[in-house]
Amino acid sequence: MKFSVFQISRQGGRDKNEDRMGYCYTRESGLFVLADGMGGHPEGEVAAQLALQTVSALFQRQAKPQLSDVQGFLTDALLVAHHQILRYAADKGMSDTPRTTLVAAVLQAGSASWIHCGDSRLYMVRNAALLTRTRDHSYMELRNTPPPGQERINRNVLFTCLGSPTKPIYDLAGPVHLEQGDRILLCSDGLWSTLSDADIARLLARNTVSRAVPGLVEEALRKAGDNSDNVTAVALEWEMPDALAPPREGVVDDRAGLFASTIQARPPEEAVEEQDETTIERSIAAINEVIRRATARKT
Repeated sequence: MKFSVFQISRQGGRDKNEDRMGYCYTRESGLFVLADGMGGHPEGEVAAQLALQTVSALFQRQAKPQLSDVQGFLTDALLVAHHQILRYAADKGMSDTPRTTLVAAVLQAGSASWIHCGDSRLYMVRNAALLTRTRDHSYMELRNTPPPGQERINRNVLFTCLGSPTKPIYDLAGPVHLEQGDRILLCSDGLWSTLSDADIARLLARNTVSRAVPGLVEEALRKAGDNSDNVTAVALEWEMPDALAPPREGVVDDRAGLFASTIQARPPEEAVEEQDETTIERSIAAINEVIRRATARKT
């Protein structure tokens, strides 16, 4: 497996950066993750970090050196990350939950699969043209026009995310066979909100990812000006699916099962033990009860 990878995050005009991104890999599988903590709720950066830590820890546990079920892993990892955020909020007795978007992709066996919840996007570019991208979980994206009575709806209003007291809605895609030179970009809305899909595809394909990605981020910041959102991106270029080589930001040798990650901090082992649907539903019910009690005290 051979690919080049580059990641960058800029704070923009915000008081703090609530975006998080990273990647992990073994000899035969690679995971790329990006989360954007949601404003208007407490500790968005914590929600984003918990999501990355949880997905990374599960990948390390299961990729030996491949995942046995890529789409099953992506689904389970997203739901467990959601549960971890709910548990964090419940443990702290928070009256509102930290929330985050999530987009994650796995490269394995010469193909890419991905999952997303919210409006952090994945773009796939082939031969300098946009092959596909994710569709945001927002009314503006899915309907193209706002619902009746909400004509002035903000594009940032999402109907699902991780950490919400309702079960997240998510979309799975793939596997998509990779070809030489394919580019995959994961980015927060601070990037795509100021650049068109055509511009993103064109700029991403123009140079190596180590040069194209900083250029994309700087262009987004320039266009947004002083009111820029956090701008975060991680991108890769697929090179040779049948040859072992490290990504340019990491060093890999040929020991079976080797794991490396740019997501350094990981939750304790017990934090990512088996979490079935019943466990997650119990967590949702628990956090809803915390919110109900907090609301009752205020009234």
